[in-house]
Amino acid sequence: MAALPKDVEKMPAAAMPSATAVGSLPAWKRFAVAVPAAAGRPRLAIVIDDLGVDKPRTARTIRLRPPLTLSFLTYASGLKELTAAAHVAGHELMMHIPMEPGSPDVDPGPNVLLTGIPRNELQASLKWNLDQFEGYVGINNHMGSRFTADIAGMLVVMEELKKRNLLFLDSITAFNSTAGKAAHQVGVPFARRNIFLDHDDSVAAIKKQLAEVERLARRSGSAVAIGHPREATLQALIPWLSEVEGRGFQLVPVSALIRPPAPRG
Repeated sequence: MAALPKDVEKMPAAAMPSATAVGSLPAWKRFAVAVPAAAGRPRLAIVIDDLGVDKPRTARTIRLRPPLTLSFLTYASGLKELTAAAHVAGHELMMHIPMEPGSPDVDPGPNVLLTGIPRNELQASLKWNLDQFEGYVGINNHMGSRFTADIAGMLVVMEELKKRNLLFLDSITAFNSTAGKAAHQVGVPFARRNIFLDHDDSVAAIKKQLAEVERLARRSGSAVAIGHPREATLQALIPWLSEVEGRGFQLVPVSALIRPPAPRG
């Protein structure tokens, strides 16, 4: 494994809660980052995914003001150390699972979830991904415009998440995603991404997207934004994170915006 940046190496893996820790709470609540009640404040969840492969920028993301929701690629090396560091820093953990994209020319990474394969093969790939680290509240899709549109495949995913008491955040890489339908059918806690921060990879454009996140949260009460460990994104987020609560917002992890699924009768 490649050497980690020194500030990440110093953070002890022992601080990571065990996925088998005793407790009656479901995993998506047990491993959630607790935030105080802030009545009347619009709530913002900032998710940074694609983490783990670029070690220096992952370390810089971990140093951002918490609580963020940090979603790590399952095929990155050193995940135990990186996720432990993120936990110690006060961030909530998610798993970023590669799913089949719309174009065959795009490589989503190894152990990708594919449409049209036998159920047992899909389950094996899914379980491999889910077992790569511990202490996370749920998953979101890496790419997946083809896979998330496939209700049969998404039901397999949701059934496994239900067994493990995990949530699903739909990155919404496809307008015809079936993730919400599948989550509702199986009874999995669910949320949707509202805004991508860095489709346009410039500091000015990302600042405009952050302003849009604020506007949406003021109108709706909450908003979920997804960004990536890129130079412009980090440069835009550092000052924004230090100022946003002063403008009357509350920064929260994704789990704080989840409503438990209604019991199925």
